[in-house]
Amino acid sequence: MHSPSVAPPSRPEHRAAAGLAGALAACSVLLLTLVAARWNPLIGADGDISRTTHRWAVDEPGLTQACRILTDWVWDPWTMRLLCAVVVVWLVVRLAARWTALWLGLAVALGSLLQQGLKAAVDRPRPVWPDPVDTAHYSAFPSGHAMTATVVCGLLLWLLHRHGVSPAVWRTAVAVAVVSVVGVGLTRVWLGVHWPSDVVGGWLLGALVVALAVWVHERRLPRDRPGEGAS
Repeated sequence: MHSPSVAPPSRPEHRAAAGLAGALAACSVLLLTLVAARWNPLIGADGDISRTTHRWAVDEPGLTQACRILTDWVWDPWTMRLLCAVVVVWLVVRLAARWTALWLGLAVALGSLLQQGLKAAVDRPRPVWPDPVDTAHYSAFPSGHAMTATVVCGLLLWLLHRHGVSPAVWRTAVAVAVVSVVGVGLTRVWLGVHWPSDVVGGWLLGALVVALAVWVHERRLPRDRPGEGAS
C-alpha cells in the first residue's frame, strides 16, 4: 500500500516573493490606470513637480551637465545590460551556474520587452519645454532608465545575498544599488525628459520583475538544493 503523496510545504522565500509580487502588481496596475486615464490630480502633480525641477535645471547648468553624464553613461540602460552580461559570463565560467545565468539574462530581457510594450500601449507624451536641457525619444511611461536600473540592481543584489558575500561587500552593494536606482530616476525628472509618475512606474514595474524572477528561481532552484553545476 502506497502512502499518498504530499506536496512539500511552501518555503518562506516562495511566499515572500509571491506576496511582494502581488502587492507590486496591484500598485503598478493602479498607477498605469491613472496615467492612461489622465487622472487630473496625478497629471497636475506631475506638471507642478516637473515645472519646478526644470527651472532648477535651467538655473544650474553645472549640475544639469553632471546629471546628463550620469544618465547617459553611468546609469544608461545599455550600461546596466552590459553589467548584467558580465555577471552572466561570470556565473557560467566561474560558478558553472548555467541555469542561473540563463535566468538572469531572460529576466532582464523580459523586463525590457515589458517596458517597451507598455510604452507603446500607453503612448504617453514626454514633457515639452521651450528651453529644454536634454532630449529623449519614444513614449514616456514607464521610464526605461528607472525600470532597467531597478531590475538589474535588484537581481544582482539578490544574487549577492544568496551567495553569502561579506557584510562589507553587501553594505557597499546595497549603497551603490540604492544610489543608482534613486539617482537615475531623479536625473530623468531633473533633465525634463520624464514626468515623476513615469519614474515611479519604472521603479514599481522593475521591482515587480525582480519579485517574479526571484519567485521563479526559488521554485526551480531552492536554497536547500545543492549546486547547479549540472543544470
